[in-house]
Amino acid sequence: MHSFPQLAASFEQHFQNRHFPLQPSTLYDAAQYILQIGGKRVRPVAVMMGNELFGNIQPDAYEMATAIELFHNFSLIHDDIMDNAPLRRGWETVHVKYGSSTALLSGDVMLVVAYEYINKTNAAVLPQLLQLFSRTAKEVCEGQQLDMDFEKMDTVSLDEYINMITLKTSVLLAASLQSGAIIGGASEDDQQHLYAFGKHLGIAFQVQDDYLDCFGDPEKFGKQVGGDILANKKTFLMIHALSASNAENKAKLMEQLSCNDPDKVQKVLDIYKACQADQWAESLKEKYYLEAMSHLEKINVDASRKVELQKLAMYLLQREA
Repeated sequence: MHSFPQLAASFEQHFQNRHFPLQPSTLYDAAQYILQIGGKRVRPVAVMMGNELFGNIQPDAYEMATAIELFHNFSLIHDDIMDNAPLRRGWETVHVKYGSSTALLSGDVMLVVAYEYINKTNAAVLPQLLQLFSRTAKEVCEGQQLDMDFEKMDTVSLDEYINMITLKTSVLLAASLQSGAIIGGASEDDQQHLYAFGKHLGIAFQVQDDYLDCFGDPEKFGKQVGGDILANKKTFLMIHALSASNAENKAKLMEQLSCNDPDKVQKVLDIYKACQADQWAESLKEKYYLEAMSHLEKINVDASRKVELQKLAMYLLQREA
């Protein structure tokens, strides 16, 4: 079994070639730009790890991993436009560097190329992979729309937020793992347990992401700290603070959600600390981590083959960036 760093290095070597034509450069350079910024490559490596859990890594895993990474970056380009985000991984976002119109088109063409890579896989697994990928792509779009809808709502329940995060973030990690399992010849039961492992791990991952957006080191996090607060996002932390704060702090939070106070981020963070939202987030992350591990345990392969996925889970939930 290979470690995450080993597989990430192998995928990076495979992925580093240009994925788009040279012309028109005004379109394709923008698409290539976000890929050059890099990233953790968690989702494509998850495809490879899902494959290797059940046998040797197949060439199809690299094709599917490439498609997943292209789709993920397509969603990031559009997400950054909708959030008006200035930075991505410490670099200018695509719409800031190339303009919103070009950014939209570059994301669109990236999605098309993702399907081209899936179509390179073996005919025996292609229908399953296409069905899973298409369903997941729609769910990610649904999650993004819900995320934007929540910004206009005064209150969002924890269950509503978890559903949104499941769609926007978790299903892609889950589908990445299941795609690898399909390529590796896993049974339907094992595929579903691996999917559930990825889904719950993805929710825990988002809890950590929400935490880092508020309390992370900007030098390590690579994004604007407090960006979710400025965008009025109903994150895990905001939802907890609205339900756990006293009447005075709740009123202050509601006021901040409807204003552009220059000290908005700090004022909201002070309220988060007052109601111990940071500690609550840690316990919620642990809950979903344990649920993920329970599904991993049920997969019918030798325990030694699961070690690297266990290490991946710990890496994702202890990261600072």
